[in-house]
Amino acid sequence: MWPMQNETSRVIVVGAGVVGLAVAWHLARGGASVTVLDPEEPGSGASSGNAGAISSSSVAPLAMPGILKQVPGMLLKADGALRIPPTYFPKLVPWLARFLAAARPARVEEIADALAFLQGSAVEQHRAMLAEEGAPELMRETGQLHLYFDDAHLAKDAGGWALRRKYGQKIEYLRGAALHEFQPGLSPQYQLGVLMPDLGASTNPRRHAEVFARGVRRMGGQILHGRALALTTEGGRVTGVSTPEGIMRADQVVLAAGAWSAELLRPLGYRIPLESQRGYHVVLPKSGLDLPRIVVAADRKAFISPMEMGVRVAGTVEFGGLTRAPDPRRAAFLMQDIKRVFPAASTEGAEGFWMGHRPCLPDSLPVIGPVKSWPGLWCAFGHGHLGLTGSAPTGALLARAMLGPKPNTDFSAFAPERFA
Repeated sequence: MWPMQNETSRVIVVGAGVVGLAVAWHLARGGASVTVLDPEEPGSGASSGNAGAISSSSVAPLAMPGILKQVPGMLLKADGALRIPPTYFPKLVPWLARFLAAARPARVEEIADALAFLQGSAVEQHRAMLAEEGAPELMRETGQLHLYFDDAHLAKDAGGWALRRKYGQKIEYLRGAALHEFQPGLSPQYQLGVLMPDLGASTNPRRHAEVFARGVRRMGGQILHGRALALTTEGGRVTGVSTPEGIMRADQVVLAAGAWSAELLRPLGYRIPLESQRGYHVVLPKSGLDLPRIVVAADRKAFISPMEMGVRVAGTVEFGGLTRAPDPRRAAFLMQDIKRVFPAASTEGAEGFWMGHRPCLPDSLPVIGPVKSWPGLWCAFGHGHLGLTGSAPTGALLARAMLGPKPNTDFSAFAPERFA
């Protein structure tokens, strides 16, 4: 805990996803009077449906050198792991231009450095928060196993693995019989495994977020059901939040509304290129698999995760905005994916499918820190597919900057002004 600049500081956190809840948890722990505002139940949105990975070494951005060659396939393959519906493509063009610009080698190095700074302690941060809330069982630390056909297949991801090694990730290689003995039931097409033994995973992402919410309440904070219509301003600073029931006033506001955050910032003159990275999953409650850790099929970018409720198969990212209906074909593709990886997996009782909106920025970096033009306003959104991973360290960094002595944290890599 650190001394507060203002012992009576009232903070509103807009958004009860896992990032907003982690920020609120650290603020409450630091002594602030915290109110979390969200129209839905805590952790019930995109935070509930992720693959559960706590990937502290995921430092490679989505846009890597050579990505331009893959764009036609995104458009033409209906079952592609990364899908852009043709009708949505024109709207996405400005975002894609920024995305491709972020793939320059020098920019990739900058992004990786920022992600390593943010997420390097993610496993330790989650472990400490869960332990303090009496729920250490929600995180297992059995690592991740990424599957490849052979060395030529692995070479396609060489840049990403090089970045992981650069920032200290321990990596082990398993080949042929050794791989299949280590992870029984795999399809014989996979002959090479890359194991990161020290990564974490949540056994139930929604309950993970709910435990953070419970901690906020335990420390005197409140979580209210309500919709933020706008950020209120007075005298050149943000002073609160407008809701259908009236105005809620605060000394400071944290914008952590996920994929809806850009809409609230736009009236203040900030145009953030935030897109919904629409993620899908299915759950197999009776898979019959012996699966102690997350397995990732590199050819499909499918995450196969053991959880309390069964085996969750997550992937098939698509871009399509916030209003387009979910595509049930994505569930069928996920069912095909699990069979490709584990041919004997049982799909009996498979639970429908889920789709959620993950806030995605073209440079793969979230927006974190103060909004320079509007004192009193802070941001914590845009973590993309790394929201669970980044939630705990984001909460710690932001709360320290807001409540502690004058912060020495450099938020420039994550600042909203980078999109000016």
